Amino acid sequence: MSGATGSTTGRSRPRNGLLLGLGLVLFAILVALGTWQVQRLHWKEGLLETIDRRTHAAPLPLADVEKEFAASHDVDYTPVRVSGTFLHQGERHFFSTWEGDTGFNVYTPLLLDDGRFVLVNRGFVPYDLKDPAKRRQGEVAGKVTVTGLARNPLPGKPSMMLPDNDIAKNIFYWKDRGAMASSAGLPAGAVLVPFFIDADKTPNPGGLPVGGVTIIDLPNNHLQYAVTWYGLAAALAAVLILRLRRTAKQG
Repeated sequence: MSGATGSTTGRSRPRNGLLLGLGLVLFAILVALGTWQVQRLHWKEGLLETIDRRTHAAPLPLADVEKEFAASHDVDYTPVRVSGTFLHQGERHFFSTWEGDTGFNVYTPLLLDDGRFVLVNRGFVPYDLKDPAKRRQGEVAGKVTVTGLARNPLPGKPSMMLPDNDIAKNIFYWKDRGAMASSAGLPAGAVLVPFFIDADKTPNPGGLPVGGVTIIDLPNNHLQYAVTWYGLAAALAAVLILRLRRTAKQG
């Protein structure tokens, strides 16, 4: 009987060692995930602080925002004021929702005094008012001054889950600045400011488009995720300790 027991114990030791080794690897992975979430937490808190500081600042001239973009390539949510003339015939339509309604954000080229253009998100229009002919009152003529928030261009399509932009129907599912500009009928050689501007809530004639549609709602759940990963690591550590103790007693 003692020989059989010894044989069983001998066979179980490599298996216990393997399980403990795998457990330690998993423990290290869980701790690493928790640490990564802590790092993401610090990053998100810094980002939210930056956004809060920017959105509560006074609007800057376009030239100042361009200098910042040239230096950092990040002007997201920076207040800016710009003057020019809208080219309403070139407005582009970005599929969106606003306060429960489906429709489009209207991106319109603004011709600046220096001959360049900037794409301005003038705001939201309901789906059945996509056609500008149905909202002529809002097609303001002449020189205007727009106050809003600068928005960084996207480096590419944010997700493969998004449909491709339907340029022929003037429906954009993601903000492809280059495609918007090239399909807007701008003159050959037109120079574009390297970021968008989201117009503020200043009412447009006739009430459309509805401005001030910038959504600043960045979830910050990283602390919760970190606690979850560290909690799982702690639970696994308890299991491994119990296993080690049991193995030591059996030995």
